[in-house]
Amino acid sequence: MTSLAARWRTRSRDISLSSLAPILIPAGLLLGLAYLAYDGIGIRPLMLLAVAGGALALLLRPEWGPVVLVLAALAVPLQFGTGTEVTLNAATLLVPALGLLWLVRGLLTHQLAWRASPADRPWVLLLVAGLLSLGIGRATWDPAVPMKESFILVQLAQWAIYAFAALAYWLPGMLLRGPRDLQRMTWALLWVGGGLAILRLIPGVAGLVEPWTTIVYIRAPFLALMTGLAGGQLLFNDRLSQTRRLFLLGVLGAMIYASTFHGRLSVSEWVGVWTVLAVLIWQRFPRLRGVAVVALVFLVAAGTLFPSLYAFAGGDARWQESGGSRIALIQRVLEVTSRNPLTGLGPAAYRPYAAIEPLRYQNALWFHPQVNSHNNYVDIYAHGGLLGLGLFTWLAVMLWRHAAGVARAQTGDFQIGYARGMLAAWIACLVIMALADWMFPFVYNIGFEGFQASLLVWLFLGGLTVLQRSAAEDAK
Repeated sequence: MTSLAARWRTRSRDISLSSLAPILIPAGLLLGLAYLAYDGIGIRPLMLLAVAGGALALLLRPEWGPVVLVLAALAVPLQFGTGTEVTLNAATLLVPALGLLWLVRGLLTHQLAWRASPADRPWVLLLVAGLLSLGIGRATWDPAVPMKESFILVQLAQWAIYAFAALAYWLPGMLLRGPRDLQRMTWALLWVGGGLAILRLIPGVAGLVEPWTTIVYIRAPFLALMTGLAGGQLLFNDRLSQTRRLFLLGVLGAMIYASTFHGRLSVSEWVGVWTVLAVLIWQRFPRLRGVAVVALVFLVAAGTLFPSLYAFAGGDARWQESGGSRIALIQRVLEVTSRNPLTGLGPAAYRPYAAIEPLRYQNALWFHPQVNSHNNYVDIYAHGGLLGLGLFTWLAVMLWRHAAGVARAQTGDFQIGYARGMLAAWIACLVIMALADWMFPFVYNIGFEGFQASLLVWLFLGGLTVLQRSAAEDAK
């Protein structure tokens, strides 16, 4: 007992206010944010205590922050109103909170850990271009187009989706210490996200599970991400236990069933999943590449591939229901954006512009159209013009090259599976962005709720910077 008391007295003398500052000051800031959230958007007192406790825990172990973000995006279905048409959620709010945690701790300890990546420059320029488009769009706004006083908040929310995506991409490089932390984050997604995805498909159980899960399970980016990570580990990680292999097979089966059968009429879901699988097989079995190319050319030449896919996606009935109307929406967005094709109309501005004239589709006339392009590339162009679209193209290429380069440089089984899985997932996401799905959601449509799915993709793409740094250190 005496020795314990002596040790406590010795330790107490070593603790000073300056040594506690990196914990106490961020704790105060996070508690202040929690209070503002409670006062402004009505978080209940018990939830406030949970937020405060979680914040204090993350101050001591910031590397757990991305894991908490993953769990929030998967299984915390909370929505918070903002007084506008935009709603927020727990996962979205965690992104800037974790960024603030990293910044304050770093400034106080004089250790701002940062892992640079080839995508940093296009990310920063894309965000700057978004603000430039916002300023130019407001300065040149057509007075004949009605605009609510709160519309500036909606536009800032649209730009914030880009900013939060970039911050989610940077968080692993800020908070994770190395591949071991990245592995923990990955298995948190696979065990929790994969387990819940399987349960959601079991009759009698799905109704009990769904109220406790978020929208991510019916979003194509999440399905592509889960397929890439699970498939990458199965095909490239030879050190997996039998239990994990069986579980990952179950996760892949759930992704294939959910997209190809349960969600067959949502083309982006099954196209994304099968694109991931094709890219993974292409990487794992190079000897099959020639056979695959010959078979593909034969099916196209025989005229059976595209008609079969068209019929599987719903055929003429599905096209009449939504396909043709989406072409009309895209045409309207391109038409109004022609006012300023260089920098666009500004974030979220194309909806007010597109609503000033009726929209005709077949024999119907929509007098007050609430337009959404259903195409993420068209959205990027409308928000930021050719400048924004060009910067995103640069970003997409850098991420592609980064994932491929990291995959070639890895030696560990988990690392190789992760890098190759994320390369496949990113290629699939570039495809589904043209098929009515979003990596940068439109605030008036899928918004921050659907952003939880693409947020996870950005987070795990950022994990490649952790592997890049690890590979560089191993090479020394």
